[in-house]
Amino acid sequence: MTTSDTTATEQPAADTTDAALTALDGLIDHATVQGIPTLYAPRPGEITAGLFFRVGRADETLATAGLTHLVEHLALHRLGLSDLHYNGATANAYTLFHVTGSEDEVVTYLNSVCAALRDLPLARLETEKEILRTEAAGRANGPNSRMPLWRYGAQGYGLSSYDELGTHSLTADQVRHWAETRFTRDNAVLWLTSDRVPEGLDLTLPAGHRFPAPAPTSALPVTPAYILGDDGHLVFTSVLRRSTAAAVFAEVLGRALFKDLRQQGGYSYSAEADYTPRDADFATLTAYADALPQKQDAVVGGFVDAFARLRAGRVEQAELDSARGKLLKPYDTPDLGAAMLPSYALSLLLGHRLQTPEQHRAELQAVTVADLREVAREAWDGGLLQVPTRGADWAGLAPAPQYSATGVSGTLHPSLEDEDVTLVIADTGVTLSLPGGLVTVRYDACAAMTTRPDGARQLTGLDGFRVTIEPTLYGNVTPERIAVLDAAVPAAAVVPLPARTEEQIPQPRERKASEAQRPGSGRKKTDAGRKAAGSRQKPARNETVLFVVATVLAAVWPVLCVVLLVEAARGAHSAGFPGFGAFLLEYWLIRTARRLYRVRQREHG
Repeated sequence: MTTSDTTATEQPAADTTDAALTALDGLIDHATVQGIPTLYAPRPGEITAGLFFRVGRADETLATAGLTHLVEHLALHRLGLSDLHYNGATANAYTLFHVTGSEDEVVTYLNSVCAALRDLPLARLETEKEILRTEAAGRANGPNSRMPLWRYGAQGYGLSSYDELGTHSLTADQVRHWAETRFTRDNAVLWLTSDRVPEGLDLTLPAGHRFPAPAPTSALPVTPAYILGDDGHLVFTSVLRRSTAAAVFAEVLGRALFKDLRQQGGYSYSAEADYTPRDADFATLTAYADALPQKQDAVVGGFVDAFARLRAGRVEQAELDSARGKLLKPYDTPDLGAAMLPSYALSLLLGHRLQTPEQHRAELQAVTVADLREVAREAWDGGLLQVPTRGADWAGLAPAPQYSATGVSGTLHPSLEDEDVTLVIADTGVTLSLPGGLVTVRYDACAAMTTRPDGARQLTGLDGFRVTIEPTLYGNVTPERIAVLDAAVPAAAVVPLPARTEEQIPQPRERKASEAQRPGSGRKKTDAGRKAAGSRQKPARNETVLFVVATVLAAVWPVLCVVLLVEAARGAHSAGFPGFGAFLLEYWLIRTARRLYRVRQREHG
């Protein structure tokens, strides 16, 4: 082990770090450079270096989303235009600054990044915020972009499904504090493809501590579950315990999908699977297949069948051997130590075990068909499937929640566009009552509330449910009612947005009752306004019973009313008040039966 300049403050986990790295002696070297664990191994040609920090999007809140990305942009600003190949990247659990060049160029880059992190150019804050908003506007959303919010909600690892709301409201003090507490020497790992630590490095950063990866949240009460997605795309995700067997399974799954859906079925062009570490202990399995509209049902069926085969342990030894061979192939790479540096550095950063090539080879050789069967079952049991068709109940998957379990009691504000939609504003939260159910955001579980000067508010709950309040579209949404929200939502969750032009403020339009918002459209949406609604579910049994009862009563009650009126006419007393009450009850029964019929029609599609 080599030790370079060190600061007076020791890294809290220094002994553990050294012990973990000692196992890699002979493959890579390691040092502590000004408090930062540093891994290095030689490779011919230019030097590539990466500076990891254990902070990413999952550490933020919805209201501050984009904070880490903003620090990354500001840290790179002073480098300006250059022929040097460098960049930064912000992921869920880490931020990476990387560069390739000569030794002097690499030293200049790393020194510049650390100097900027010590003293961010906050005069450029508003400019960089606008650049990030522009970057987001031009970024295409992939077919799996909604999966995180459905699994995790509007927090933690689910934030990657959302726009960076913080780019509208973050202050210089917030950005400076984030850099001072998260971009520290104790929360970093450096790697270089060099045979030594270059001279002249100045990586001076404030002391701090290593932040563990965020604890995962869950917005799925039951798994396996499914949601409806866009035509042409099937996506499956699951969370697996990190293991060599899980990595092999991802390779086997990808090959099985390619064989079944492309080579044999001819349904898909792309059919693949991926295994990506999420934190120290868990990884995300992602499977994807595309399809033409007329082949979508076949793709869903083929995917479920392929997974069922693997869950039953029907894996040919040749499939296992082929997948194992692919994962062993990187160990034939020249300059293996240098090739492994990014992986080792990230494992060290996240707190995952470090394996020597020999240890990993041995684990790969030990994986059996039985191991793959157990991983397949674990993956399916925790799975979330996005289907482009009418649902996946038939495959044993439950529809992901479309509506909130409960609502709130408060003032009622009917929609001016749809008689079957009502907004409820209460002291504890807001509820949007839709024909199919309730969508509720409670103030104490509000991830973010965007505000407009014209009174518009949009509240997103930690579970991902969202309620949009446009005073122009609901009756009696006065400034006093909006003030209830403003006083109750925590200040840290409030994100002011710019004023809109008069043309941008929505106005009510006449709309037939049959055009009411379909079930689930109030459900989780990303900031781009994309629906994340699940399937149209079958009507609940109690809903059908209510419909029958209301219809029968509506038919029978007029007869009883006639009898009541005749009896009243024979007697000496007036039938005015009882007759009026009977009329109101009949009106309510007819309206209830009509609304239940509409709900049934919508949910049948």
